[in-house]
Amino acid sequence: MDQESPKNSAAEIPVTSNGEVDDSHEHNFNRDLKRSLPSGLGLSETQITSHGFDSTKEGVIEAGAFQGGQRTQTKSGPVILADEIKNPAMEKLELVRKWSLNTYKCTRQIISEKLGRGSRTVDLELEAQIDILRDNKKKYENILKLAQTLSTQLFQMVHTQRQLGDAFADLSLKSLELHEEFGYNADTQKLLAKNGETLLGAINFFIASVNTLVNKTIEDTLMTVKQYESARIEYDAYRTDLEELNLGPRDANTLPKIEQSQHLFQAHKEKYDKMRNDVSIKLKFLEENKVKVLHNQLVLFHNAIAAYFAGNQKQLEQTLKQFHIKLKTPGVDAPSWLEEQ
Repeated sequence: MDQESPKNSAAEIPVTSNGEVDDSHEHNFNRDLKRSLPSGLGLSETQITSHGFDSTKEGVIEAGAFQGGQRTQTKSGPVILADEIKNPAMEKLELVRKWSLNTYKCTRQIISEKLGRGSRTVDLELEAQIDILRDNKKKYENILKLAQTLSTQLFQMVHTQRQLGDAFADLSLKSLELHEEFGYNADTQKLLAKNGETLLGAINFFIASVNTLVNKTIEDTLMTVKQYESARIEYDAYRTDLEELNLGPRDANTLPKIEQSQHLFQAHKEKYDKMRNDVSIKLKFLEENKVKVLHNQLVLFHNAIAAYFAGNQKQLEQTLKQFHIKLKTPGVDAPSWLEEQ
């Protein structure tokens, strides 16, 4: 009697009526496998997908955390809240990004202006005043340089006259037959040296005042002018960006960019208007201060030079008193604060 061969369920391949492989068995196998695993162990869901024997692809095993029939990825590590503290490194990185973007826009604006392709905002009246100020600063620097040269040469002459007066005085004592002649020349050279020191004090006071005007007062105004010019370049750069966006299409993607560009343009416009107002005020105050300072210093310089070459010692000393100039006596230290009290 023929014996039936035992059937091995693992070797059976169910086939549908159309000749295709039936996947219901595979699906039931996976379902039974998941039910057999303990749910409290937190094991990963395992799905084994097999393909037909005629496929060249290998089997795929997918693994993931099993949670309510859905696969989710578990992340280890501390829990990060939504309102986390800002990272200083990220803040610095954001500042660098904004600075780089602003520098790029300004550089592009400068290049386009030099090439004649971009437009620039010009305040004709203010620009004319700035040009005059820069030109005057160069001329005042030249006057200051010449006055310093005159002071150096006068100092050398006074030093030579003092030495010559001492030499004449020494010969006056040693040469009895020429005692009076050497004595006259010694007195004359000493008087010239004294008047020269007085004139030197007036010239040095003139130099100090003009130096303060040129290298502090005018320079401070020019620093404000540089800030104004930087604000003008930024204003024109963001104005150009806004104009380019307004010429383009308006849709859901471009409208947020236009609104952001409008906000940045308005902020830089306010900065530009503020800097322009600051420059106008400083130029006005500088002009008033410059006229007052130079008027006094030019009167001092003229009166001191005229009195010196006229040989009018009293007029020369009166000029220094008029401008409250105190000469420092050679070899005498300045009084202490106790002596001044």
